[in-house]
Amino acid sequence: MQLTEQTLVVESTAWRDLEQAHEARADALTRERRERAATGQKHPVDDFLFTYYPFRPGLLRRWHPGAGVLLQGAADFPRAGWKWYRTEADDSRVDAVAFCEKNERVIHFIKSLLTATRQRPAHFGCFGLHEWAMVYRQGEHRHMAPLRLGQAVTDAVVDINRIGCSHFDAFRFFTPAATGLNQLRPTRENQPVLEQPGCLHAGMDIYKWVIKLGPLVPGEVLLDSFELARDIRQLDMEASPYDLADWGYAPVAVETAAGKAEYVRRQRGFTERSNILRDRVVGLLA
Repeated sequence: MQLTEQTLVVESTAWRDLEQAHEARADALTRERRERAATGQKHPVDDFLFTYYPFRPGLLRRWHPGAGVLLQGAADFPRAGWKWYRTEADDSRVDAVAFCEKNERVIHFIKSLLTATRQRPAHFGCFGLHEWAMVYRQGEHRHMAPLRLGQAVTDAVVDINRIGCSHFDAFRFFTPAATGLNQLRPTRENQPVLEQPGCLHAGMDIYKWVIKLGPLVPGEVLLDSFELARDIRQLDMEASPYDLADWGYAPVAVETAAGKAEYVRRQRGFTERSNILRDRVVGLLA
């Protein structure tokens, strides 16, 4: 796969301003994570964005103009030594051709997955119960926080609700007792068939796909996808069975009708934001 090498020339003052703005925005988004890391503190919500998606704050801070942009006067800056860049006299640009040749299969998969997901209708009947299925009938849990309703009531919530998780990377963390309760059988192979835009994890994963596309993606899209993942993660955990009051999070009590309605309302908003980002990323790969 090759991108059309259209060239937008950006003079030195302009791209330096864009870079500084990106760095300031990234620093603001990662400040609390960096402060916690310095003291070894853990966080049951935000740490996910830096462990499940193993992208360091320093890399999130690195601004790329995206493919097809020539940065004037950038040849002597650190960017010139970054992988997938090439210099042209005093200027620098992303070597999109080389990146695409090396990563053709990954790029094709990402484009196909995001396109297929975008075209499907969104489903709003899961109510975030995948997190409940991850602790179902199991005494040891993945997070440090206690269960809000206790183990027995948490199990009962799973028993009386329909479990319809469509996302493989959520389903694979179900407890053995919960896997048979799911109405779908997500696998890595059928991911392009089952992925749908109402899924919170599919929305968070746009950040993962943007990371894999590396310097092809402008810094603004990278940070927008990170912010979307951060916002979705908050709802994901607020609707989970965990008691996060000590961290300042009020529960979205999906075991109730009111909680389910609140979950769907916010889920619809994330679906809209996710699809806008999917369109932007796919547009970069045209």
